[in-house]
Amino acid sequence: MAGALLVAALGAGQLSAPGTSAAGPVGEVFRPQLVTVATPTAADKQRLTRLGLDLTEHAGHDYVEVVLHTPLDLARLAAAGFDHDVRIPDLIARSLEVAAANERYAARVARSPLPSGRVGYRTLADYESDMAELAERHRRIVRTFTLPRPSLDGRAIHAVEIGRGVRRGLTGQPTFVLLGVHHAREWPSGELAMEFAIDLADNYGRDPRITRLLRRARVVVVPVVNVDGFHLSRTDGEFLDLRALNDYDPLDGSLSVLATVGQAYKRKNCRIVDGQDTSDGSCVLTLNSNGGFGSGVDLNRNYGGFWGGPGAAGPTPDAGEVGAGILDPTYRGAAPFSEPETQNVRDLIASRQVTMMISNHTFSNLILRPNGVNPATLGPDGKPVGDAPDESALKRLGAKMAAQNGYANIHGWQLYDTTGTTEDWSYNATGGFGYTFEIGANEFHPPFPEVVDEYLGAGEHAGKGNREAYLIALEHAVDTAYSGVISGRAPRGATLRLTKSFETPTWAGSFADGVDTAIEPRGRFSWVVNPSTRPVVQPRSYTELATEPYDTRTTEGAVAGPGEHTDHEVVLDEAVDVWRIDLDWPTPDDLDLTVFRKEGDELVEVGSSGNAPGEKESVEVPSAAAGRYVVRVTNYASLSPSYTLTESLFRARTHTTAGHRESYTFTCEVEGRVLQRERVFIDRGERLRLDLAPCRRRA
Repeated sequence: MAGALLVAALGAGQLSAPGTSAAGPVGEVFRPQLVTVATPTAADKQRLTRLGLDLTEHAGHDYVEVVLHTPLDLARLAAAGFDHDVRIPDLIARSLEVAAANERYAARVARSPLPSGRVGYRTLADYESDMAELAERHRRIVRTFTLPRPSLDGRAIHAVEIGRGVRRGLTGQPTFVLLGVHHAREWPSGELAMEFAIDLADNYGRDPRITRLLRRARVVVVPVVNVDGFHLSRTDGEFLDLRALNDYDPLDGSLSVLATVGQAYKRKNCRIVDGQDTSDGSCVLTLNSNGGFGSGVDLNRNYGGFWGGPGAAGPTPDAGEVGAGILDPTYRGAAPFSEPETQNVRDLIASRQVTMMISNHTFSNLILRPNGVNPATLGPDGKPVGDAPDESALKRLGAKMAAQNGYANIHGWQLYDTTGTTEDWSYNATGGFGYTFEIGANEFHPPFPEVVDEYLGAGEHAGKGNREAYLIALEHAVDTAYSGVISGRAPRGATLRLTKSFETPTWAGSFADGVDTAIEPRGRFSWVVNPSTRPVVQPRSYTELATEPYDTRTTEGAVAGPGEHTDHEVVLDEAVDVWRIDLDWPTPDDLDLTVFRKEGDELVEVGSSGNAPGEKESVEVPSAAAGRYVVRVTNYASLSPSYTLTESLFRARTHTTAGHRESYTFTCEVEGRVLQRERVFIDRGERLRLDLAPCRRRA
């Protein structure tokens, strides 16, 4: 029996590219790796996203970390000419190290400082039992419920709701939604969501701050959105010690299931063929999915807002755009909200006044806010998409949360463009603020003590961490300066409803969308609501460059040796709306261009250009402040003896789109009959009192 088990395991391992170092009959197989890829220019980042590789959210101005699942991935990276350093040479060996570290932690610490006291990662069954047990212990303030659509593999997707009077209908409270595990391998994203739910429930009535907040709001936590993918990732992340079974174990005693079935680093859901469901339980059979990487839909590219735009792969490979078709890690799916998991989240948010939403991910220690594409990007209407209308407020709140966990407070596009993300849809469709948290600094599911530190804070952030960041988010959810308040007196037994139907824009069209929220007040009510006008239709500002520069200057230079660079120091005496630097040279080969601002002894990149060989380079620096700069010309692969730099200074004009206002349809219903109907306009911070006398008279 033992021999049969070993043969079966090795046979499965040979079907799948991921593996671990092995001697003897199975030979050396490729080890999944985490590598740091050099992207010295923005153009390099764009080139990298087109390769269809598994990019992480761990990136900086000159690098992106990438998971290489197969030898083909490595070959593709090398063929594209990218330099890289290997940070984790063997993700399977690293998984074994993490598992051993977790075992040591559990043996040493009977109970962790987390609200639950857990000392290791949950399984899907653990999440379900923890939610059920929490609701049983706190029946007055906690309930569990099942989202309406099962997963493709037939699993129920559960949520937990916390708040005063939670087993009755809503009476006007806003909702804070906290989501985990859109991407299967990102285990800490669910852990922190679940711990916050336990924290709130256990401290209601004990902690004055939490008690006050839960009397004014509801909190809905969906710890695992991608239940199928997570279940495979988590169970395939378990390990079996074969030494007791076979003295000749070629994997040296510890067999990772990733070496066989290969789902521990799965990213996407279990979609196999667009538009076709599969037999329940069949996702585990996707052995051709390298590390669970190839097949499926990236749920965080499947949401409707700006769906199909930059940073999300379409169904067919496209060398000119992102990416590698349905096998791409960012494959967006067949249509907006094509997947049951994202449909569940859409319906949850559309059925409540969700004034705050956070979607947890790993890793990179970031707080990301809408919109996901660079504001200079030309949108479907041919105009720059601009910043979110609430950019200043979104940035302020992000900074307040980042002060608690030490994360960087940035836009997603500052890593690379993304569209179809959770917060891009939720914010632009409802006006409720939304963010992505990228939890942790180094890896997808690190040793469990790091999860403890991420929740409670460590070092200078000890006692704060994501726990405090979530509490600040909950405080925002009830802050009526950012939402509206509708008040009045309803008849007994009335249901008050706000609805709105609209078209949500995608990158190439639109789709029918809407909200339908209701409360069941008892007489007088005060209903906290999002503004009736969606951000996506509000006026937005963008800049338009003058057609001719008001000043130009030219510099000649000598090309440095291969791989070397020449620096030119430039002083801008005054701020410039747009400073453009063009690089030209006589030969059809490759120079690159980077522009830095000097800040003391440091150089901070403000723009770069690294086109394909034969294409000339150009950098535009918008809103260039007065100061000292360095313009760097790098010989990537050129035989030219010289080059020409041309600087052009432009004035820009700010344009503002017209935008328009939207209204809710408000109804007062009793026993299913609509007794009063009217249009309601409400803005952020506005208070509106409705006269419901007609509804009371007819009730």
